[in-house]
Amino acid sequence: MAAANGPTTFADDGQAVIERTIHVQSEKHADLETYYEIDRTVEYIIHGGYQKITLQFPDELLADAAGVASILRTKTERDIFILADTSYGSCCVDEVAAEHVNADLIIHYGRSCLSPTSHLPVLYVFGQESIDLNHCEVQFGNLFPDKSTPVIVMCDVEYSYAADALVKNLSKTYSNIIPTEIQTESKLQSTLQKQRQQAGGCSETGACCCSSSSKKAGNDCIDTKKIDQPDATANNKGGRSYDLPTGVTLDACSIFFIGSESLTLTNILMVHNMCPVYTYDPKTQVARKETVQVNKMLMKRYFLVQKAKDAETIGIVVGTLGVGSYMEIIDHLKKVISASGRKSYTFVMGKLNVAKMANFMEVDCYVLVACPENSLIDSKEFYRPIVTPFELELAVVRSKEWTGDYVTDFSRLLPNVRNDGFTYDEENDDVSSDEEPHFSLVTGHYVSTSRTKKNGTDDQVLTSKLTDLSLRNNSTTISRLLNSTAGEYLKNRTFKGLEQNLGQDEAGTVQEGRSGIARGYSDEQEL
Repeated sequence: MAAANGPTTFADDGQAVIERTIHVQSEKHADLETYYEIDRTVEYIIHGGYQKITLQFPDELLADAAGVASILRTKTERDIFILADTSYGSCCVDEVAAEHVNADLIIHYGRSCLSPTSHLPVLYVFGQESIDLNHCEVQFGNLFPDKSTPVIVMCDVEYSYAADALVKNLSKTYSNIIPTEIQTESKLQSTLQKQRQQAGGCSETGACCCSSSSKKAGNDCIDTKKIDQPDATANNKGGRSYDLPTGVTLDACSIFFIGSESLTLTNILMVHNMCPVYTYDPKTQVARKETVQVNKMLMKRYFLVQKAKDAETIGIVVGTLGVGSYMEIIDHLKKVISASGRKSYTFVMGKLNVAKMANFMEVDCYVLVACPENSLIDSKEFYRPIVTPFELELAVVRSKEWTGDYVTDFSRLLPNVRNDGFTYDEENDDVSSDEEPHFSLVTGHYVSTSRTKKNGTDDQVLTSKLTDLSLRNNSTTISRLLNSTAGEYLKNRTFKGLEQNLGQDEAGTVQEGRSGIARGYSDEQEL
């Protein structure tokens, strides 16, 4: 039988991929001036003295990107750039793409996780989705018949423009309506305002007083080493802040959320798990009490904590390059993991997928450093569990106990901003509780975690001194030298790649191999 060239479904010229149509819901808005707050944006650009401005749009608003950029370019006479596909989630500010054009301001449109930025100031323009306030007030009254019930009013960012009017109307009949303030500028920009008042900023003539550790942003100098950390007060969570009345505790409050089902709502449910949450969807005009059992969601996360507790090798996945203090939390996680006697590896990747994460089978658990809305990954499809920095602390820190509070914002875990008395576990040469077997709730057996011993030399410094070609007496030399769990994993594998086996295999006859490509070799006949 004649050999075939091979099916084109396995090897084609890529034309199907090029011609593939991807359907994305992106509708143009008629009144761009109002929807995108053009007047406020123009005033902000001119007042700040910004010269290069980048615009970041989500997929659903890309249809208006060219129109908005043209209007801003005409009214400000500044350089306006539209950012392409984001490196991570569209809710995060993409500082990496903005720095490609040396931008000094990012304008973020649409939904946002409101995470503080690292280097560049940000202006948030959420857009103004339509909402029927009268219908919303009627549904609010049906959900809360008791006029004295303390209610925290929250909303998705697209409806923040109407929140003040709603709170004002509800306060006429309800005695304990607690408004929520959503930030419209990044934390970095508020730091710039303070430094402008103290130092006066750079001169208008263009002379810059920035040092080597500073960065120019508009007419301001900012010291990147002295940027304020995000506020860690109890009532400032996820870019939303509120003040509780005197004598009212958080667990006695209910939450009324305006918006559709989204990662923002999930984040609020997890962080405020002690409060009943009611929602109103302006698009469907449906109000309800969230029937999703928060306890069930927390139990799933606690199961991942138990799996992380049994892990010996932990991978730190960097899922953001724009959220402020992400380098500090990575260093913090390395110290926490090292103090527990475990080994850590750092991975920098874009959007996560199952195939990409499955390439590192020696890793027992991953911890994802990302914004609060993208850190809660349902890892049931992944080969290894993916936890948050807060969950990792619960798993590996001996003094850490879960009090019922859940933290998704990793900036609250930094030692210099937290007030819970956190200290790193001390490393002792004697047998510690980490080496004692603990009962695993996952396997139902006692598990002993082998503590990684230190040789008095930093592993990273030692690794940098090794060359690609290393002489060794046996297969475990490098593994013992570096305390490498990856080396131990490789040693225990049955297949270790191409091996020479000198003197063990009989030499074979040299033969000419095939030539051509896989879809049709030269010795195959065409049909």
